Amino acid sequence: MTDGTAARQTSGGGQQTLTARLAVPEMDCPSCAGKVDKSLQRVEGVVDADLNPTTGTATVTYDPEQTAESDVVAAIEGAGYEVTGGTGGDADTETGQSSDGVDVAPPTEVWTTPRAKKTWLGAAFVVFGLLFEFVLEAQNVAVASVLGTPLSIADVLFLGAVAASGVPVVRSGYYSARNRSLDIDLLMGTAIVAATGIGYFVEAATLAVLFSIAELLEDYAMDRARDSLRELMELSPDEATVYRDGEEVTVPAEDVSVGETVIVRPGEKIPLDGTVQDGESAVDESPITGESVPVDKTPGDEVYAGAINEEGYLEVEVTSTAGDSTLSRIIELVQGAQAKQTDTEQFVDRFAGYYTPLVVALAILTAAVPPLLIGDSVATSVLGYEFVFAADWGTWFVRGLTLLVIACPCAFVISTPVSVVSGITSAAKNGVLIKGGNYLEAMGEVDAVALDKTGTLTKGELAVTDVVPLDETSETDLLRYGAGLERRSEHPIADAVLTRADEAGLDDLPEPSSFESLTGKGIRGEIDGETYYAGKPALFEDLGFDLSRARRPTETDGGVAAGSTTVADDSAFSEETLAELEREGKTVVLVGTASRLLGAIAIADEVRPASKRAVERLHELGVDRVVMLTGDNEGTARAIADEVGVDEYRAELLPDEKVDAIEALQREYGTVAMVGDGINDAPALATAEVGIAMGAAGTDAALETADIALMGDDIGKLPYLYALSNTANGVIRQNIWASLGVKLLLAIGVPLGLVSVAMAVVVGDMGMSLGVTGNAMRLSRLQPDRFFD
Repeated sequence: MTDGTAARQTSGGGQQTLTARLAVPEMDCPSCAGKVDKSLQRVEGVVDADLNPTTGTATVTYDPEQTAESDVVAAIEGAGYEVTGGTGGDADTETGQSSDGVDVAPPTEVWTTPRAKKTWLGAAFVVFGLLFEFVLEAQNVAVASVLGTPLSIADVLFLGAVAASGVPVVRSGYYSARNRSLDIDLLMGTAIVAATGIGYFVEAATLAVLFSIAELLEDYAMDRARDSLRELMELSPDEATVYRDGEEVTVPAEDVSVGETVIVRPGEKIPLDGTVQDGESAVDESPITGESVPVDKTPGDEVYAGAINEEGYLEVEVTSTAGDSTLSRIIELVQGAQAKQTDTEQFVDRFAGYYTPLVVALAILTAAVPPLLIGDSVATSVLGYEFVFAADWGTWFVRGLTLLVIACPCAFVISTPVSVVSGITSAAKNGVLIKGGNYLEAMGEVDAVALDKTGTLTKGELAVTDVVPLDETSETDLLRYGAGLERRSEHPIADAVLTRADEAGLDDLPEPSSFESLTGKGIRGEIDGETYYAGKPALFEDLGFDLSRARRPTETDGGVAAGSTTVADDSAFSEETLAELEREGKTVVLVGTASRLLGAIAIADEVRPASKRAVERLHELGVDRVVMLTGDNEGTARAIADEVGVDEYRAELLPDEKVDAIEALQREYGTVAMVGDGINDAPALATAEVGIAMGAAGTDAALETADIALMGDDIGKLPYLYALSNTANGVIRQNIWASLGVKLLLAIGVPLGLVSVAMAVVVGDMGMSLGVTGNAMRLSRLQPDRFFD
């Protein structure tokens, strides 16, 4: 939903509920969402909570008779996270309307927030504190005392830093403790309080400031990651110019009803899905289909919300409301895809559940055990380096503190979801709709790709490919008589012949009389007093023609009666002409009279220009096997397979036999992706690990059936999809192993005294969080052209 309303729902027990959609920008990791979830669970009347850290939103369903939206907001803020959007009063229990909803958290001025200002103040205190501590030592005099302990100027400055930058961290840690959530806020808050309590003011202040800066940088990185989602939202215009009562009126797009007429001028976005009533223009549909070349639109053509009218004036009859447009469905499905955890995400969450408590336990042991076991300082050599293990409590306390910092799994936990968000939104902007992170992962691991023929490798539209005249007949005359007959036919072949005649500029087609359809063979009709035929070669064989030489048999052949005519040998078909056309998978239509053959017109479903290169690129990118599945006959299937270069083909398949073919490919090769039209191929699409629908723009069935939808009819997007998914899997692996590897190295260095608190924060927390986010953002820069050249 993008209209900001909370819909009234009915739960299984018949209870009325409302749904509030709220913006919670600071909720940017799974542990944050877990803390919010635990807080909401304590609110009586909350039925369900869908928390999405990648979008920074919370969708909460509640019973208005037991609680109010203000209570939901209070619970979220009670977990330590500010609600910045989607609120404005409780929902109206009569109408089911609530505050404005949100689809993604609004952008925030990260560097000027109250948290940021406190961080900069704390940083200033630390800088001056270090200056007095190490440079102006003579001026670093005691200015106060606490419990008999003197405090120098530097100490006071460090405590000021803790108060400015550390208090927000400690407060967040308190919320975590209250919600029994062992997360980074609790760990950092505990470390700051403990260090301050035993007089380690430098460490406490440094930790507070560096961690606050790390948090700001992570907020900034996540805000950038959400930009791609916001760009999708901004594609749909907020307003539309509508004809009402003979006047042009500008109204909110959601107030426009189906059947109304909207006006779209040059340079404006089309506000809603519809059909062009008047006007002509080139329309940029790249936001929907990813097609970079503008598409010419004339009356009767469909247009989509979010497309840009390039040059002409258009009047469009609305065919769907704002919430039901193709763009709205794309946005809705992309948002839904964010919420579906991949197998890798589930593994990471489970691993983090063990990792954090384990490292916390090690931190406690590090702080407590060595001082008890080591009576005096111990020197040892490791890999040729000399290390001294001190026995004092202070040294090991700081090292335990450092391990607490390292225990934070933030970078590790966000490594997968931020990559999935980047990959899915990047694909959506390029006309590829991926309905879940699990499909993004699966597509990158595909071993074999099965392609439907009609509508996938071919255009799904018949077209004339060859015009072969005989005797003194010209191509123009052959087309003229053929199209004249076909103008009375309703067969798809007739459309192809008439289209070719129109392209040739033939506007004086003869009108046949006594027209008759010869079922299964062709048609006939009288033109200028003579009967003409158009149909299969078998029809003309029945008329007595020897098609191997394209002539009628004579008396000397023992054939027809005297007086019949013969086509001259030097103008006849070669013996291989018809056979060659049929071997190429073309349907041959002969045109002539009972005594004279004018020639042949070959018709075929044209192969898409991009099909051959798409198959080549799939092979180059690492797909083991590309197979064509079709219900067409053996000859047609063989011809298309040879032309596009697939590894094998399987012809004359019924829908259930396509399922068998997919299962056979799975047994032989492993993971299989099936590409089809999303309707006729539904069983095969469902059987494959990844089902991909072609040309899904404006097609509800295709969007619902497939796991992935190519919004346009461009099969050239298939290599891009595979490469994007493959790259995404690589990025996810890099992020996971890099974050774990760095944490491990830092953890090993702590007992040896090689890693300070500052290094643990800067490298292990801040550095890795920024690193995995930046690495994931690479996916947003991948363009289809790069993988289809």
